[in-house]
Amino acid sequence: MGNIKSQPEFENPWRKITWGKEKKDNLIQGIKGIEPYKKELKCLRVLLVGPSGSGKSSFINSVNNAFKGRITCSALSDRIGGKSFTVEYKPFEIESGNSSLNVVFNDVMGLESAHNQGCPVEDIIKAIHGHVRPGHVFNAEKPLSPEDADYVKQPTISDQVFCLVYVLAADRIQFAEESVLEKIRYIRLQVKSLALPQVMVLTNVDQACPLVKADLQRIYNSKKIKQKMEWCSNAVGVPMCHIFPVKNYHEEIDTDDDMDVLILQALTQIIQVANDNAKNRSSKS
Repeated sequence: MGNIKSQPEFENPWRKITWGKEKKDNLIQGIKGIEPYKKELKCLRVLLVGPSGSGKSSFINSVNNAFKGRITCSALSDRIGGKSFTVEYKPFEIESGNSSLNVVFNDVMGLESAHNQGCPVEDIIKAIHGHVRPGHVFNAEKPLSPEDADYVKQPTISDQVFCLVYVLAADRIQFAEESVLEKIRYIRLQVKSLALPQVMVLTNVDQACPLVKADLQRIYNSKKIKQKMEWCSNAVGVPMCHIFPVKNYHEEIDTDDDMDVLILQALTQIIQVANDNAKNRSSKS
């Protein structure tokens, strides 16, 4: 009986999923068909937030890879001395064929443990409301103020964020600084009045679980991955149905259909809840 309990996987996957190229192509077509609820919306803006090195920029690149069918690097990613490589507030469009999707990702400087390190949480709140001008260089010691040139005093609806995505690395969450988690919880409370949908992307699943590293299709059979998702849900407050484990592209030189399926499922949820939020805000205005 003890051997049964120690098995690293469930007999049946606890979340149903279809794999392969056909599923990937269906997801891509479904995403292309999603139109912003409000006609005046130029795009559905999504903000990525997470600790330095969690894989925010790599996730943007991975989404691009899935649509282009090749490895891209539009969002530069790296981790130097534990510090965030991203310092600029920059929008990233996702190209599909000769056009772009109706979603734009905005990456921010990574969160760090100390009060005056990493992206100021005040700037994240301002970005959600559309007050941060693209190209703004974050200053860990000086949050953006209304007197600064990069502060947008009268943001349009297209400047605002309609979905907040937390990115955490599955192989490092047990070492997550409590102060970083406190910053994430603070952000959640500050945007509560917007009813802003919040999704979590859990990266590095292959590094967190040998079973998944050997076979990505076993991801929802893995007890370890489910435990890490439950830990994230309890630590941050995002419900399990809004947590998506993925494997970002890192060392690959070609795209992989199964990796793309996980990435595109996460993207589908992100776009759908962002569009729902645009609709809800419209009904209240």
